[in-house]
Amino acid sequence: MGKPTGFLEIDRRDRSYEKPAERLKTWKEFVKPLSYGEVGRQAARCMDCGIPFCHQGCPVNNQIPDFNNLVYRDQWRTALDNLLSTNNFPEFTGRICPAPCEAACVLNIDDNPVTIKTIEVQIIDRGWEEGWITPQPSPRGTGKRVAVVGSGPAGLACAQQLARAGHSPTVFEKSDRIGGLLRYGIPDFKMEKHLIDRRVRQMEAEGVIFRTGMEVGVHVTVRRLLDDYDVLVMAGGAEAPRDLDAAGRDVDGVHFAMEFLIQQNKRNAGDPEAVAAPNGAISAEGRHVVVIGGGDTGSDCIGTSNRQGAASVVQLEIMPQPPERENKALTWPNWPLKMRTSSSQEEGCDRDFAIATRRVVSANGKVTALECARLEWVADADGRMQMQEIADSAFEIKADLVLLAMGFTGPRQPGFVADTGVELDPRGAVKANVVDYRTSTPDIFACGDMRRGQSLVVWAIREGRQCAQAVDAYLMGASRLPR
Repeated sequence: MGKPTGFLEIDRRDRSYEKPAERLKTWKEFVKPLSYGEVGRQAARCMDCGIPFCHQGCPVNNQIPDFNNLVYRDQWRTALDNLLSTNNFPEFTGRICPAPCEAACVLNIDDNPVTIKTIEVQIIDRGWEEGWITPQPSPRGTGKRVAVVGSGPAGLACAQQLARAGHSPTVFEKSDRIGGLLRYGIPDFKMEKHLIDRRVRQMEAEGVIFRTGMEVGVHVTVRRLLDDYDVLVMAGGAEAPRDLDAAGRDVDGVHFAMEFLIQQNKRNAGDPEAVAAPNGAISAEGRHVVVIGGGDTGSDCIGTSNRQGAASVVQLEIMPQPPERENKALTWPNWPLKMRTSSSQEEGCDRDFAIATRRVVSANGKVTALECARLEWVADADGRMQMQEIADSAFEIKADLVLLAMGFTGPRQPGFVADTGVELDPRGAVKANVVDYRTSTPDIFACGDMRRGQSLVVWAIREGRQCAQAVDAYLMGASRLPR
């Protein structure tokens, strides 16, 4: 334990943001790091609990009290080694993970958890700055070839682990750049893309081969991959978006969130407009934007709309407004349902809860407004609580651009998924357990969102690592890779 009385003597302090007026002028990250000395002080707040509940909260099982203690003792290089032993990409999770570890921290019982996410990201950022992170190629090869389909966090983690075990993984990505939703779903102001490029260079030096612009099921068949490779890993995302079931949905100006976000990320990457928006630009500039969906993707649409110069932004959520503070006795150490305000929401938007969209109002084929109604929970005949409209609560919201950010229903099934012939679970995701990650089709494994459904980056990394261990054991009879 670093400092037994640290949590009593030191107040929680976290990274700060640039002011909204300044950060809205740029697409760059705007989080201000703490000094190394202050990070050490924050690490000293860790209680090194007899039962560290942060382990339960962290899907990749980071050894959080251990690296906190090492940072407190100024042993940053050892802390980095510890962090990388469980998490391939802390620079990703330290920026975009919602930090369930902090929700599970014992100090969160009084709303003052250790700044675990900040400590994690500053360990990895310092590791890159100091040149401590280098390629780790396997000293010997196994002669086994693995095709990993999908280059999001699950596919990247799986491929890196397999390469370090001595196999020869090739990552197939249908887009023009590596990264999956890390590349094209996360705005640059939350995570700059040079972080992905840096990891790709490291992985190439470790023996991973990347093939972009190669959509399996279109440019190459599943059968061909199974002929050329010993194993195929399905590591794509849950890309099928949930649609809006409302009259008039198909008019001009109503778009899925990813259509909108991908265009801006391509522009930021330097692509000309013809490449970034081949089917026409979707711009919030000067428009009254309505974002339907209250999650992270909706928040990303808000931040992007404000940076493009939207006239106004309204965010609608179908669920009721959560409480300002959770009941700790009922929820801790689990992830709590409570009112949260993201950095993008702070930059400017109106939020409304328990709202159903009835109809898209249009003129000359273009959206002009949304007809909505308020909802309430009502018990049905069986006593189950159901959402239903409140009588006479209909109203309209002006809208020039409507962005649908209501989550994802699972992987896209035509093409790749259909060609594998794998069994699907009742949700439409690829059926595979978390012991061996094997699908119903021989020599095909599945991990990440394609297997578990829409989830967090930290879960994707965990599944990619565990799937790599399962593939290694399948190919070699046993595995030394950690799960």
